[in-house]
Amino acid sequence: MMANMNLKEEIRQQATDAKKAASHLARCGTQVKNRALLAMADALERQSDFLIEENVKDLTEARAQGISLPLLERLTLSKKRIVEMATGIRAVAALPDPVGEISGMTRRPNGMQVGQMRVPIGVIGIIYESRPNVTADTAALCIKSGNAVILRGGSEAIFSNKAIASVLETSGKENGLPPHAVTFIETTDRQAIFDLLLLDDLIDLIIPRGGDGLIRTVVQNSRIPVMKHDKGITHTYVDASADIEMAKKIVINAKTQRPATCNAMETLLADRAIAPFWLPEISKQLQQAGVALRTCPDTFRLLEKAGFQNIALATEEDWKTEYLDLILSIKIVNGMEEAMAHIARYGSAHSEAIITSDYSRAMRFLNEVDASAVFINASTRLNDGYELGLGAEMGISTSRIHARGPMGLQALTCNKFIIMGEGQVRE
Repeated sequence: MMANMNLKEEIRQQATDAKKAASHLARCGTQVKNRALLAMADALERQSDFLIEENVKDLTEARAQGISLPLLERLTLSKKRIVEMATGIRAVAALPDPVGEISGMTRRPNGMQVGQMRVPIGVIGIIYESRPNVTADTAALCIKSGNAVILRGGSEAIFSNKAIASVLETSGKENGLPPHAVTFIETTDRQAIFDLLLLDDLIDLIIPRGGDGLIRTVVQNSRIPVMKHDKGITHTYVDASADIEMAKKIVINAKTQRPATCNAMETLLADRAIAPFWLPEISKQLQQAGVALRTCPDTFRLLEKAGFQNIALATEEDWKTEYLDLILSIKIVNGMEEAMAHIARYGSAHSEAIITSDYSRAMRFLNEVDASAVFINASTRLNDGYELGLGAEMGISTSRIHARGPMGLQALTCNKFIIMGEGQVRE
């Protein structure tokens, strides 16, 4: 804590410093921002041993607290993951700079020209849990889009996040960025979140990334506009016309590749026409991958008849649950109408997929299912900024205002009108 300051005063001072940095950063040219980003990426790789040492402190505490294996995996930094973070930053540096982009220029009857220009939002506060890579991804996106960023990571990754943020801030300042362009709130005191959320005179946008409890807390207590990175109750519907081998590959990937992520599949919906011969086969593969199965009564009877053990009947609560673990709910449905009705009732408007070879059904699913991203014959795990060509992401917005889906550079800017005249006045 800063000398002679209480927590509330310290948070306000950090936000004030970030506001000054944002004003400077908005005027930084693309070349300066890119140079700083490339230096940050190099610094992360160069200091990987230090970052891993700090990460070990978090992992030791997490194991002592009995954190689940998928969440522990999400928390872990390795040389490979540090290289991936650096690669993500370099990818952001390589993207076109949205700041200053002019669109929609038209000439009015009085001769003046009217258009819109993209400008930074200002100061963006990120409140997040678990994943240290969020620190690097969000800092890079904010810098490239001309925004100062205030980072408040969870206590479970405090050492890792603090180390990553310090590397980024130092290398940024050494390469032309203003001080406090990247600010990390080091205290684990939860009161810091509430103090931060009151600073609507200094902070322009809050983006929470985490579980239900965090999202609810932020939305209920913030005076600042909030862009939600909400939970992912994600479904994959396997249609009667699906390519069976493709369906196996997609379903296994969607559930097991990284189960603790928001775009991992939580519910598998299988058309009744293919269930008798397909569900036993895919269920066997899922169990072999360590997935616990919770099923509708029809699926339970089918698998029990096929000799399956260690399966459980799904409860109403299961259909509403984001497991973030190697647990999957399975339901047999009577065609696409019932699948879409189930998704409409239980989905979180995050990521939804259909596996089908029927073009008309694919198009109906695409047009009628309400989600930030809808997939045809692809894994929901691909709902990610990097995978979709955004370089990285601030999160996956399930809001409808301003931005929806993975939030990249353009989502971190807003428009201002620009008017070019030759002496026109209002009559």
